[in-house]
Amino acid sequence: MYGRFQQHLKDQLAEIREAGLYKEERTICSPQGAEITLADGSKALNFCANNYLGLSDNPRLIAAAKKAMDERGFGMSSVRFICGKQDLHEQLEKAISDYFHTEDTILYAACFDANGGVFEPLLTKEDAIISDALNHASIIDGVRLCKAVRYRYENADMEDLERCLKEAQAQRFRIICTDGVFSMDGNVAPMDKICDLAEKYDALVLVDESHSAGVVGPTGRGVAEQFGLYGRIDIHTGTLGKSFGGAVGGFTTGRKEIIEMLRQRSRPYLFSNSLPPMLCAAGIELFKILGESNELHDRQQANVKYFKEKMEAAGFDIHPTESAIVAVMLYDPILAGNFAKEMAKENIFVTSFTYPVVPKGKDRIRVQLSAAHDFSQIDRAVAAFIKVGRRLGVIS
Repeated sequence: MYGRFQQHLKDQLAEIREAGLYKEERTICSPQGAEITLADGSKALNFCANNYLGLSDNPRLIAAAKKAMDERGFGMSSVRFICGKQDLHEQLEKAISDYFHTEDTILYAACFDANGGVFEPLLTKEDAIISDALNHASIIDGVRLCKAVRYRYENADMEDLERCLKEAQAQRFRIICTDGVFSMDGNVAPMDKICDLAEKYDALVLVDESHSAGVVGPTGRGVAEQFGLYGRIDIHTGTLGKSFGGAVGGFTTGRKEIIEMLRQRSRPYLFSNSLPPMLCAAGIELFKILGESNELHDRQQANVKYFKEKMEAAGFDIHPTESAIVAVMLYDPILAGNFAKEMAKENIFVTSFTYPVVPKGKDRIRVQLSAAHDFSQIDRAVAAFIKVGRRLGVIS
Protein backbone atom coordinates (compact mmCIF):
# COMPACT_ATOMS: atom_id res chain seq x y z
CA MET A 1 0.00 0.00 0.00
CA TYR A 2 2.69 2.51 0.95
CA GLY A 3 4.26 2.40 -2.51
CA ARG A 4 1.27 4.12 -4.14
CA PHE A 5 0.79 6.47 -1.19
CA GLN A 6 4.49 7.35 -1.22
CA GLN A 7 4.29 8.37 -4.87
CA HIS A 8 1.19 10.44 -4.10
CA LEU A 9 3.13 12.30 -1.40
CA LYS A 10 6.13 12.80 -3.69
CA ASP A 11 3.89 14.30 -6.37
CA GLN A 12 2.29 16.68 -3.88
CA LEU A 13 5.67 17.74 -2.47
CA ALA A 14 6.94 18.39 -6.02
CA GLU A 15 3.91 20.60 -6.67
CA ILE A 16 4.60 22.55 -3.48
CA ARG A 17 8.22 23.10 -4.54
CA GLU A 18 7.24 24.13 -8.07
CA ALA A 19 4.76 26.66 -6.69
CA GLY A 20 7.52 28.21 -4.58
CA LEU A 21 5.70 27.29 -1.37
CA TYR A 22 8.06 24.68 0.09
CA LYS A 23 9.05 25.60 3.65
CA GLU A 24 12.72 25.25 4.48
CA GLU A 25 13.90 25.16 8.10
CA ARG A 26 17.07 26.89 9.25
CA THR A 27 19.34 25.32 11.84
CA ILE A 28 20.33 27.74 14.62
CA CYS A 29 23.27 26.95 16.91
CA SER A 30 22.90 29.88 19.33
CA PRO A 31 20.26 31.38 21.59
CA GLN A 32 17.40 33.12 19.84
CA GLY A 33 18.10 36.84 19.60
CA ALA A 34 18.53 39.79 17.28
CA GLU A 35 21.64 38.09 15.89
CA ILE A 36 21.87 34.32 15.59
CA THR A 37 24.58 31.80 14.66
CA LEU A 38 23.85 29.11 12.08
CA ALA A 39 25.11 25.55 11.81
CA ASP A 40 27.86 26.57 9.38
CA GLY A 41 29.15 29.18 11.84
CA SER A 42 27.83 32.18 9.91
CA LYS A 43 25.80 34.89 11.62
CA ALA A 44 22.56 36.54 10.58
CA LEU A 45 20.15 39.16 11.86
CA ASN A 46 16.79 37.64 12.72
CA PHE A 47 13.71 39.65 11.78
CA CYS A 48 11.19 36.82 11.71
CA ALA A 49 10.94 35.72 15.36
CA ASN A 50 8.04 36.45 17.70
CA ASN A 51 10.62 37.57 20.27
CA TYR A 52 8.86 40.92 20.60
CA LEU A 53 10.38 41.99 23.92
CA GLY A 54 13.76 40.37 23.28
CA LEU A 55 13.47 38.06 26.27
CA SER A 56 14.25 34.69 24.66
CA ASP A 57 17.82 34.76 25.98
CA ASN A 58 17.25 36.92 29.04
CA PRO A 59 19.70 35.99 31.85
CA ARG A 60 17.10 36.40 34.60
CA LEU A 61 14.71 33.97 32.92
CA ILE A 62 17.51 31.46 32.33
CA ALA A 63 18.64 31.70 35.95
CA ALA A 64 15.08 31.24 37.23
CA ALA A 65 14.62 28.17 35.03
CA LYS A 66 17.93 26.63 36.20
CA LYS A 67 17.07 27.22 39.86
CA ALA A 68 13.68 25.58 39.42
CA MET A 69 15.24 22.54 37.75
CA ASP A 70 17.62 22.14 40.69
CA GLU A 71 14.86 22.54 43.28
CA ARG A 72 11.75 21.08 41.58
CA GLY A 73 13.00 18.63 38.98
CA PHE A 74 12.68 18.39 35.21
CA GLY A 75 9.04 17.51 34.55
CA MET A 76 5.70 16.67 36.18
CA SER A 77 5.16 13.31 34.42
CA SER A 78 1.38 13.61 34.41
CA VAL A 79 -1.66 15.84 34.33
CA ARG A 80 -2.78 17.99 37.20
CA PHE A 81 -5.97 16.23 38.25
CA ILE A 82 -4.02 12.97 38.62
CA CYS A 83 -0.67 14.02 40.08
CA GLY A 84 -1.36 17.52 41.26
CA LYS A 85 0.42 20.81 40.62
CA GLN A 86 3.31 22.72 42.12
CA ASP A 87 3.04 26.08 43.79
CA LEU A 88 4.94 27.43 40.77
CA HIS A 89 1.91 26.69 38.58
CA GLU A 90 -0.34 28.62 40.96
CA GLN A 91 2.07 31.55 41.14
CA LEU A 92 2.32 31.78 37.34
CA GLU A 93 -1.44 31.64 36.93
CA LYS A 94 -1.83 34.45 39.47
CA ALA A 95 0.85 36.52 37.71
CA ILE A 96 -1.00 36.17 34.40
CA SER A 97 -4.31 37.11 36.02
CA ASP A 98 -2.74 40.18 37.61
CA TYR A 99 -1.18 41.22 34.30
CA PHE A 100 -4.47 41.04 32.38
CA HIS A 101 -6.66 42.20 35.31
CA THR A 102 -8.71 39.00 35.21
CA GLU A 103 -10.19 36.72 37.86
CA ASP A 104 -8.43 33.41 37.18
CA THR A 105 -6.10 31.62 34.74
CA ILE A 106 -5.57 28.07 33.48
CA LEU A 107 -2.28 26.90 31.92
CA TYR A 108 -1.90 24.80 28.77
CA ALA A 109 1.02 23.28 26.89
CA ALA A 110 0.51 25.87 24.11
CA CYS A 111 -1.97 28.51 23.03
CA PHE A 112 -3.01 26.12 20.25
CA ASP A 113 -4.28 23.89 23.06
CA ALA A 114 -5.88 26.82 24.87
CA ASN A 115 -7.86 27.76 21.76
CA GLY A 116 -8.52 24.13 20.92
CA GLY A 117 -9.92 23.48 24.38
CA VAL A 118 -11.96 26.58 25.14
CA PHE A 119 -15.14 26.22 23.08
CA GLU A 120 -16.30 22.61 23.42
CA PRO A 121 -16.53 22.60 27.25
CA LEU A 122 -18.60 25.81 27.31
CA LEU A 123 -20.94 25.64 24.32
CA THR A 124 -23.33 23.14 22.71
CA LYS A 125 -25.34 22.90 19.49
CA GLU A 126 -27.81 25.32 21.09
CA ASP A 127 -25.18 28.11 21.05
CA ALA A 128 -23.30 30.21 18.49
CA ILE A 129 -19.65 31.08 17.80
CA ILE A 130 -19.02 34.22 15.74
CA SER A 131 -15.46 34.27 14.44
CA ASP A 132 -13.36 36.81 12.54
CA ALA A 133 -12.41 35.59 9.05
CA LEU A 134 -8.67 36.06 9.72
CA ASN A 135 -8.52 34.34 13.10
CA HIS A 136 -5.57 32.07 13.83
CA ALA A 137 -5.73 28.42 12.77
CA SER A 138 -5.92 27.34 16.41
CA ILE A 139 -9.20 29.24 16.87
CA ILE A 140 -10.56 27.76 13.66
CA ASP A 141 -9.67 24.26 14.83
CA GLY A 142 -11.14 24.91 18.27
CA VAL A 143 -14.40 26.02 16.69
CA ARG A 144 -14.48 22.86 14.56
CA LEU A 145 -14.29 20.72 17.70
CA CYS A 146 -17.42 22.36 19.07
CA LYS A 147 -21.00 21.62 17.95
CA ALA A 148 -22.12 25.24 18.25
CA VAL A 149 -23.59 27.01 15.21
CA ARG A 150 -20.81 28.85 13.36
CA TYR A 151 -20.84 32.35 11.94
CA ARG A 152 -17.96 34.16 10.26
CA TYR A 153 -17.58 37.91 9.72
CA GLU A 154 -15.12 39.71 7.45
CA ASN A 155 -11.91 40.86 9.13
CA ALA A 156 -12.60 43.66 11.63
CA ASP A 157 -15.84 44.51 9.75
CA MET A 158 -18.30 45.68 12.38
CA GLU A 159 -21.27 45.85 10.02
CA ASP A 160 -20.71 42.21 9.10
CA LEU A 161 -20.25 41.30 12.76
CA GLU A 162 -23.56 42.96 13.58
CA ARG A 163 -25.24 40.97 10.80
CA CYS A 164 -23.93 37.76 12.37
CA LEU A 165 -25.05 38.81 15.83
CA LYS A 166 -28.57 39.49 14.59
CA GLU A 167 -28.74 36.05 12.97
CA ALA A 168 -27.28 34.43 16.09
CA GLN A 169 -30.14 35.68 18.25
CA ALA A 170 -31.73 32.35 17.30
CA GLN A 171 -29.20 30.60 19.53
CA ARG A 172 -29.10 30.40 23.34
CA PHE A 173 -25.62 31.84 24.07
CA ARG A 174 -23.28 33.68 21.68
CA ILE A 175 -19.55 34.30 21.78
CA ILE A 176 -17.51 36.59 19.54
CA CYS A 177 -13.93 35.41 19.08
CA THR A 178 -11.11 37.39 17.51
CA ASP A 179 -7.36 37.74 17.43
CA GLY A 180 -6.14 40.82 19.30
CA VAL A 181 -3.49 41.41 16.63
CA PHE A 182 -3.88 39.59 13.34
CA SER A 183 -0.60 37.85 12.71
CA MET A 184 -0.35 38.37 8.95
CA ASP A 185 -1.36 42.04 8.69
CA GLY A 186 -0.42 43.37 12.12
CA ASN A 187 -3.73 45.21 12.54
CA VAL A 188 -5.45 45.39 15.92
CA ALA A 189 -9.04 44.22 16.27
CA PRO A 190 -11.44 47.11 17.08
CA MET A 191 -12.15 45.70 20.52
CA ASP A 192 -14.07 48.72 21.78
CA LYS A 193 -16.63 48.36 18.97
CA ILE A 194 -16.69 44.59 19.39
CA CYS A 195 -17.50 44.93 23.08
CA ASP A 196 -20.20 47.52 22.35
CA LEU A 197 -21.86 45.15 19.88
CA ALA A 198 -21.47 42.23 22.29
CA GLU A 199 -23.34 44.15 24.97
CA LYS A 200 -25.99 45.30 22.51
CA TYR A 201 -26.66 41.75 21.28
CA ASP A 202 -25.96 39.84 24.51
CA ALA A 203 -22.76 38.03 23.55
CA LEU A 204 -19.57 36.95 25.29
CA VAL A 205 -16.17 38.10 23.98
CA LEU A 206 -12.98 36.05 23.54
CA VAL A 207 -9.70 37.52 22.31
CA ASP A 208 -6.46 35.73 21.46
CA GLU A 209 -3.66 37.92 22.83
CA SER A 210 -0.77 35.93 21.35
CA HIS A 211 0.51 38.77 19.14
CA SER A 212 -0.94 41.65 21.18
CA ALA A 213 0.25 40.91 24.72
CA GLY A 214 3.52 42.67 25.40
CA VAL A 215 3.01 44.84 22.33
CA VAL A 216 -0.19 46.92 22.20
CA GLY A 217 -1.40 49.28 24.88
CA PRO A 218 0.53 52.04 26.68
CA THR A 219 2.50 49.46 28.69
CA GLY A 220 1.95 46.48 26.35
CA ARG A 221 -0.74 44.75 28.38
CA GLY A 222 -2.85 43.96 25.36
CA VAL A 223 -6.15 45.05 23.89
CA ALA A 224 -8.00 45.58 27.17
CA GLU A 225 -5.41 48.18 28.15
CA GLN A 226 -5.31 49.62 24.63
CA PHE A 227 -9.07 50.29 24.55
CA GLY A 228 -9.81 50.63 28.27
CA LEU A 229 -11.86 47.43 28.37
CA TYR A 230 -10.91 45.85 31.69
CA GLY A 231 -13.88 43.83 32.89
CA ARG A 232 -15.62 43.82 29.49
CA ILE A 233 -13.70 40.99 27.81
CA ASP A 234 -14.74 37.61 29.15
CA ILE A 235 -11.90 35.38 27.94
CA HIS A 236 -8.29 36.04 26.91
CA THR A 237 -6.12 33.28 25.46
CA GLY A 238 -2.40 33.68 24.95
CA THR A 239 1.07 32.18 24.84
CA LEU A 240 4.35 32.26 26.71
CA GLY A 241 6.07 31.60 23.38
CA LYS A 242 6.20 35.11 21.95
CA SER A 243 6.58 38.30 24.03
CA PHE A 244 6.56 36.31 27.27
CA GLY A 245 9.98 34.66 27.02
CA GLY A 246 9.67 32.82 23.73
CA ALA A 247 9.53 29.25 25.08
CA VAL A 248 6.32 27.21 25.16
CA GLY A 249 3.14 27.25 27.20
CA GLY A 250 -0.29 28.76 26.73
CA PHE A 251 -3.06 30.05 28.93
CA THR A 252 -6.68 31.07 29.14
CA THR A 253 -7.51 33.84 31.57
CA GLY A 254 -10.84 35.46 32.36
CA ARG A 255 -14.02 34.98 34.36
CA LYS A 256 -13.66 32.71 37.39
CA GLU A 257 -16.48 30.31 36.54
CA ILE A 258 -15.31 29.93 32.94
CA ILE A 259 -11.83 28.96 34.08
CA GLU A 260 -13.28 26.58 36.66
CA MET A 261 -15.33 24.82 33.98
CA LEU A 262 -12.29 24.53 31.71
CA ARG A 263 -10.39 22.80 34.54
CA GLN A 264 -13.20 20.24 34.69
CA ARG A 265 -13.82 19.62 31.00
CA SER A 266 -11.17 21.09 28.69
CA ARG A 267 -9.62 18.07 26.97
CA PRO A 268 -6.16 19.52 26.14
CA TYR A 269 -5.83 20.48 29.83
CA LEU A 270 -7.11 17.20 31.21
CA PHE A 271 -5.05 14.97 28.92
CA SER A 272 -1.74 16.83 28.53
CA ASN A 273 1.17 16.97 30.97
CA SER A 274 1.49 20.02 33.18
CA LEU A 275 4.04 22.65 32.22
CA PRO A 276 7.55 21.81 33.52
CA PRO A 277 8.57 23.66 36.69
CA MET A 278 11.40 25.49 34.88
CA LEU A 279 8.94 27.11 32.44
CA CYS A 280 6.69 28.21 35.28
CA ALA A 281 9.59 29.72 37.21
CA ALA A 282 10.82 31.59 34.16
CA GLY A 283 7.29 32.84 33.53
CA ILE A 284 6.99 34.13 37.09
CA GLU A 285 10.28 35.99 36.70
CA LEU A 286 9.12 37.36 33.35
CA PHE A 287 6.12 39.09 34.88
CA LYS A 288 8.35 40.53 37.60
CA ILE A 289 10.52 42.06 34.86
CA LEU A 290 7.49 43.53 33.07
CA GLY A 291 6.22 44.97 36.33
CA GLU A 292 9.48 46.82 36.99
CA SER A 293 9.71 48.95 33.86
CA ASN A 294 8.15 49.68 30.44
CA GLU A 295 11.61 50.00 28.87
CA LEU A 296 11.37 46.88 26.69
CA HIS A 297 7.94 47.77 25.35
CA ASP A 298 8.96 51.36 24.62
CA ARG A 299 12.13 50.23 22.82
CA GLN A 300 10.20 47.73 20.70
CA GLN A 301 7.67 50.39 19.70
CA ALA A 302 10.47 52.80 18.76
CA ASN A 303 12.04 50.09 16.59
CA VAL A 304 8.78 49.51 14.71
CA LYS A 305 8.37 53.21 14.01
CA TYR A 306 11.99 53.55 12.85
CA PHE A 307 11.78 50.55 10.50
CA LYS A 308 8.47 51.60 8.96
CA GLU A 309 9.65 55.13 8.27
CA LYS A 310 12.86 53.89 6.62
CA MET A 311 11.05 51.32 4.46
CA GLU A 312 8.32 53.71 3.32
CA ALA A 313 10.95 56.31 2.45
CA ALA A 314 12.67 53.65 0.30
CA GLY A 315 9.46 53.13 -1.67
CA PHE A 316 8.21 49.80 -0.30
CA ASP A 317 4.51 49.04 -0.02
CA ILE A 318 4.01 48.65 3.72
CA HIS A 319 0.72 47.28 5.00
CA PRO A 320 -0.68 49.53 7.76
CA THR A 321 0.25 48.08 11.13
CA GLU A 322 -0.45 48.80 14.78
CA SER A 323 1.81 46.18 16.27
CA ALA A 324 5.30 44.68 16.01
CA ILE A 325 4.39 43.02 12.69
CA VAL A 326 5.25 44.85 9.47
CA ALA A 327 4.04 43.34 6.19
CA VAL A 328 6.10 44.27 3.12
CA MET A 329 3.62 43.62 0.31
CA LEU A 330 4.85 41.90 -2.88
CA TYR A 331 1.60 40.37 -4.28
CA ASP A 332 3.29 37.39 -5.97
CA PRO A 333 4.21 34.04 -4.35
CA ILE A 334 7.31 33.35 -6.43
CA LEU A 335 8.59 36.89 -5.92
CA ALA A 336 7.98 36.67 -2.17
CA GLY A 337 9.84 33.36 -1.92
CA ASN A 338 12.76 34.61 -3.99
CA PHE A 339 12.90 37.84 -1.99
CA ALA A 340 13.26 35.96 1.30
CA LYS A 341 15.99 33.74 -0.19
CA GLU A 342 17.91 36.76 -1.46
CA MET A 343 17.62 38.44 1.94
CA ALA A 344 19.11 35.32 3.55
CA LYS A 345 22.12 35.71 1.26
CA GLU A 346 22.51 39.18 2.80
CA ASN A 347 22.43 37.53 6.26
CA ILE A 348 19.00 38.96 7.05
CA PHE A 349 16.33 36.41 8.00
CA VAL A 350 12.77 37.27 7.03
CA THR A 351 9.96 34.94 5.95
CA SER A 352 7.71 35.00 2.89
CA PHE A 353 4.02 34.32 3.38
CA THR A 354 1.86 33.09 0.54
CA TYR A 355 -1.45 31.31 -0.01
CA PRO A 356 -2.98 29.56 1.90
CA VAL A 357 -1.44 31.38 4.87
CA VAL A 358 -2.54 34.68 3.31
CA PRO A 359 -5.17 35.25 0.58
CA LYS A 360 -4.14 34.74 -3.03
CA GLY A 361 -2.50 37.85 -4.43
CA LYS A 362 -1.59 39.16 -0.95
CA ASP A 363 1.88 37.60 -0.81
CA ARG A 364 4.37 39.37 1.41
CA ILE A 365 7.47 39.40 3.54
CA ARG A 366 6.50 39.58 7.20
CA VAL A 367 9.00 41.47 9.33
CA GLN A 368 8.84 41.30 13.11
CA LEU A 369 10.59 43.90 15.22
CA SER A 370 11.97 43.15 18.66
CA ALA A 371 13.20 45.15 21.61
CA ALA A 372 16.43 43.20 21.09
CA HIS A 373 17.13 45.01 17.80
CA ASP A 374 19.04 48.28 17.75
CA PHE A 375 18.87 50.99 15.10
CA SER A 376 22.15 49.92 13.50
CA GLN A 377 20.77 46.42 12.95
CA ILE A 378 17.57 47.85 11.53
CA ASP A 379 19.66 50.02 9.19
CA ARG A 380 21.42 46.86 7.95
CA ALA A 381 18.07 45.17 7.33
CA VAL A 382 16.68 48.17 5.44
CA ALA A 383 19.85 48.38 3.33
CA ALA A 384 19.42 44.71 2.42
CA PHE A 385 15.75 45.27 1.55
CA ILE A 386 16.73 48.13 -0.74
CA LYS A 387 19.50 46.10 -2.41
CA VAL A 388 17.28 43.06 -2.99
CA GLY A 389 14.26 45.19 -3.87
CA ARG A 390 16.16 46.90 -6.66
CA ARG A 391 17.68 43.63 -7.87
CA LEU A 392 14.21 42.04 -8.15
CA GLY A 393 12.49 45.13 -9.56
CA VAL A 394 10.30 45.79 -6.51
CA ILE A 395 11.57 49.36 -6.09
CA SER A 396 13.48 51.62 -8.48
